Amino acid sequence: MEISLSNLNWQVKGYWPYVPIKEKSMETGQTLHGVTPWIDAKVPGGVHYDLWKAGYIQNPYYARNSLNCEWVENRWWMYRTDFDGQSGCEDLTSERVFLVFKGMDYEAMIYFNDELLGTHKGMYEHKRIDLTGKIKEHNKLVVIFKGIPSEMGQIGYTSATSTQKSRFNYKWDFSTHLVNIGFWQDVVLDIVEEAQIEDLFIRTDMEDDLGMIRVSGKVCTSRNREEAQRLSVKVCIGSPGDKSSSDVRWIREHEMLDEDSVSADGLTEVMEEDPPLRIEEVSLNADGSFDKPIVVINPQLWYPNGEGEQPLYPVTCSVHEGENQLYTCTKHVGIRSFTYAHNEREHAGALPYTFVVNGKKTFVKGVNITPLDHIYGNVTREQYAYLITAMVNAGINMVRVWGGGLIEKEIFYDLCDENGILIWQEFIQSSSGIDNKPCEEAAFLQLLEANAKAAVLEKRNHTALMVYSGGNELMEEADRPVSAANKNIALLKSIVDTYDGTRLFLPTSASGPREFITREKGVSHDVHGNWRYEGNPEHYELYGQSDNLFHSEFGMDGTSSVKSLEKFLPEESGKPTLMSGDLNWQHHGEWWGTYLRDVEMFGEIAKTKENLMLFTKCSQFMQSEGLRFMIEADRRRAFQNSGTIIWQLNEPWPNASCTNLIDYYGETKSAYYQVKRAYERQHISMTYRKLNYAPNEEIKEDIVVSNSGEGFLAEAEVLVRVISGELISRFALTGNILKNGSSVLGKAVFHAPKEQGLFFVTVRLRNGSRFLSENTYTFSSLEKEILNPLRGGAGKVEVRHSETKKLRNGRLEKTLVLKNTGKEAAAEVGIELVRDDYYLLGTDNYVLLFPGEEIKMQYLLIPKFAGTFLEVENLKDTDGGKNWDIRVTVLQSVLERCGK
Repeated sequence: MEISLSNLNWQVKGYWPYVPIKEKSMETGQTLHGVTPWIDAKVPGGVHYDLWKAGYIQNPYYARNSLNCEWVENRWWMYRTDFDGQSGCEDLTSERVFLVFKGMDYEAMIYFNDELLGTHKGMYEHKRIDLTGKIKEHNKLVVIFKGIPSEMGQIGYTSATSTQKSRFNYKWDFSTHLVNIGFWQDVVLDIVEEAQIEDLFIRTDMEDDLGMIRVSGKVCTSRNREEAQRLSVKVCIGSPGDKSSSDVRWIREHEMLDEDSVSADGLTEVMEEDPPLRIEEVSLNADGSFDKPIVVINPQLWYPNGEGEQPLYPVTCSVHEGENQLYTCTKHVGIRSFTYAHNEREHAGALPYTFVVNGKKTFVKGVNITPLDHIYGNVTREQYAYLITAMVNAGINMVRVWGGGLIEKEIFYDLCDENGILIWQEFIQSSSGIDNKPCEEAAFLQLLEANAKAAVLEKRNHTALMVYSGGNELMEEADRPVSAANKNIALLKSIVDTYDGTRLFLPTSASGPREFITREKGVSHDVHGNWRYEGNPEHYELYGQSDNLFHSEFGMDGTSSVKSLEKFLPEESGKPTLMSGDLNWQHHGEWWGTYLRDVEMFGEIAKTKENLMLFTKCSQFMQSEGLRFMIEADRRRAFQNSGTIIWQLNEPWPNASCTNLIDYYGETKSAYYQVKRAYERQHISMTYRKLNYAPNEEIKEDIVVSNSGEGFLAEAEVLVRVISGELISRFALTGNILKNGSSVLGKAVFHAPKEQGLFFVTVRLRNGSRFLSENTYTFSSLEKEILNPLRGGAGKVEVRHSETKKLRNGRLEKTLVLKNTGKEAAAEVGIELVRDDYYLLGTDNYVLLFPGEEIKMQYLLIPKFAGTFLEVENLKDTDGGKNWDIRVTVLQSVLERCGK
């Protein structure tokens, strides 16, 4: 049984290094004072948050305030709390009790009742301290954190890495230098039962339409051998249920459900009191270990998001002595099979990059994530839930947990299990630019082994976990990924094989002969890159001709919205700029300036406050355009290419411009919805190799349908229009679409307009009366500033209908009908909430509307309950349904605020 200590009254105080150990001056005998007084502390949490709450630092995420916070990491920090020996009905003084720190960050000394009981170094290995016989009537717990270890940020030498500290917060291209210190996971007292199960491992599989649940572990007891022989284990498998959130259920109810996606009949929310399906008595081996395979007839299978539902079976393991139950624990698992296949037309020596779930090849529609905040201990369950909900809404089925960040909290993996998000888990290693070779020093390997073993043992029971990787962009030499022959990687592989043995292990990401995407043929296995727009036509030539087998990291940069920029940029910085032209912009994303790119495509953008909206819209349009082509080019080659994982979904602090789809505040960029369209179950696309054509130039391109379901008869319509909406060409295509792959439906043959300007190609896909997909491309017959006419401003968007409906748990559903009543097409037509205390996810957003066109969109409004510096935006009341104002934005301007 665990008793949480996290909710006690904790305090923290800062000191110069070593002072807490000395306590009194050697010369004067006086007590040595700290650099701060005792202040209230939140556990789990981080010192920076506590200092901000107490007024000792300003918000590090505003302007360049983080530079003024770097003193924090150069101090030692003492936490203290106290508790009684009597906890409820438990007398801790007579129990066998362990003090357990589930996540310390990073190096610490632990004192209990003024006695040093242990030290710790690391982030992922639980620290257990035996308090048996040491607990008194009143008890004092003190933990001293020794500042931060010396470690590298993005630029340095991987071969010289010496810690298992998360490296992103030492400075990365998407983060600042703000290094967390403190308890980033719970602190508990573990009351040891008479007998309990350790090393519990629950594996599932499917064979010949039968579900398999295999349960193994070891019963540990303080009893003598004769008494221990009377113990037994019972495994109870309960009825499967739906543990997905109401937010996810809303999304799935409002999206177009495909007839061939798998539904678990009668699946309901998990009810723990339901009668069990199976109860198995398990005999123990002489050492207390057990291993029991259990067959489940007519299993309800677990599927990735978009392929079916996620029924989870409660599996309860209990230790008994006769009829007396001594211990019990429950895990929720899904029955599914994972296998790994080689790609079609694979390259020589390639690893298997095709992921097969329940016998079906699954094209990976993935995203990479960074940690949600620099101060990750304060991140709330609600923040994780929103991130997973956003993945489900975008059609994402896999998340890569990047090696420069964290091995995340358990709640993240639980949510992935519950909502069908496959997990690619990396160990805590990353490239460093100057050299990228994994460290092979003995002391580091010992630390790596301890942390990696702890991670595998903790995460292996998660249904969604599908892939382990040795780390991010590890290389033997430039552009040459490391292999399992490396001592470091061989160690990690042996840990995975020993303590899991059921998942694929990749030596690193990327893996194969070449690290980065290239035009060279036959050498691109799993590749990374690139992360910026390559230019017109270079962008389309590079990605359109690539023969990579898997694309596990790539992205496009775009600015944050004006709404978000205004929260962290001082007023004088609220205007378009090069990164080198403004220190605040540079501090918040210096690698990702898009001003010159956007000016080249759209024409000069004056560096005035009035043009900030225009600049952000142009930037986000290009992020969407570039990213869409990269995804479509890979998906059109399924399963020669077996998946894409976009860099990146989120960011740990507010960037003025970056490669993320959702910003720090939870606001979605235009690219988020472009990804949602590109990842839809049936997606229609057109091949092209450039954005501009000569007037009257003949255009011949393939129309391709990418299909994640069963085969069907497709009916496609191709429309070519100019900016006024005038139709200049229209034709239809029909054909049979192959199941679970991509099919060329036919050729689109037409001419660019004779007059210079923009033209648009819309492709629509139907199967009988079922509408499946629509995709509009923007082209130009101009030679320079080819997208400039989008700025024209003759499009006028009006809200024709707005309705807000209250749902459960403080959620709201907002329905809008937008219509273009102007004379020209309007690009990037989207809405955002004026208020900050709700997240907004919709069926669509940021669309192109032609004159006279209207679109109906529905949105889910989710109350914000965030931690760290975001808590100022948290929902305080629901205003009785008032003040649900929205702002409609288009590329050329911002329209008037519209009421509820």
